[in-house]
Amino acid sequence: MEEFNDDINLGENVVKVLKGIYDPEIPVDIYELGLIYDVMINEDHEVKVLMTLTSPNCPVAETLPREVEEKITKIDKVKSCEVEITFDPPWSKDLMSEEAKLELGML
Repeated sequence: MEEFNDDINLGENVVKVLKGIYDPEIPVDIYELGLIYDVMINEDHEVKVLMTLTSPNCPVAETLPREVEEKITKIDKVKSCEVEITFDPPWSKDLMSEEAKLELGML
């Protein structure tokens, strides 16, 4: 039971880190922006993040996934982090949280 709670806390820490990473062109973090499709953590504390970008020719296509990997790898107990980029489904404004839409004046 104790280890299970650790995994929940680890997941929460991963989300906290993701909420601290911003798309440089938009003043909203990548989590609220809807760029994170899935976060998987196995029992060895290896993290895999499935994410997208606002567009395939996004200027941060090279640096943003690397930043996600580096920051998640620094979390205590995380053994490794792999980021996979997908454009299926493509990102749209519908994926943004209410908070992100409010921040961008879309509500």
